[in-house]
Amino acid sequence: MQFIATTIPEVMLVIPQVFGDSRGFFMETYHQAKFAAGGITANFVQDNHSRSVQGTLRGLHYQIAQTQGKLVRVTRGEVFDVAVDIRRSSPTFGQWVGEILSEDNQRQLWVPPGFAHGFYVISEVAEFTYKCSDLYAPQYERSIRWDDPDLAIKWPLIANMSPLLSAKDLAGLPLGEAELFA
Repeated sequence: MQFIATTIPEVMLVIPQVFGDSRGFFMETYHQAKFAAGGITANFVQDNHSRSVQGTLRGLHYQIAQTQGKLVRVTRGEVFDVAVDIRRSSPTFGQWVGEILSEDNQRQLWVPPGFAHGFYVISEVAEFTYKCSDLYAPQYERSIRWDDPDLAIKWPLIANMSPLLSAKDLAGLPLGEAELFA
């Protein structure tokens, strides 16, 4: 496995070794010792799986307490995945990283605690799985607006159409009004 720091060093791109032949492929998606050697020492306690149609945008989500680190990947389709640093004391506060994750490239992204996370579905359908370092706690969940001009995330919107959003994401707050980390 390769562990590559992004422009925000705590956010890591994970590239697994894929063994393929005419029958298909095999790869390790998680190996505790290899991840620890790569700098990711999270203890994962929950796995999640979602399916979304093209044009769906989920995010930007985080938990203000019981903070979650997330190891994310796509098992079907393609998404544009985003992590935003929302730690006020960080030198990269308010900056974001975006990566294409797909069933073809098999890449994963480590989104550490202290970051808001979201993704936009590029393909017709996408299945998205992720491991979490703490349990889901709805009372602590927060959402930042996906289109906050202060973040200026360059979402690859299909035909510049508005994304499909949940009521929770429509009610997301701008970064300047959101409850953030110190």
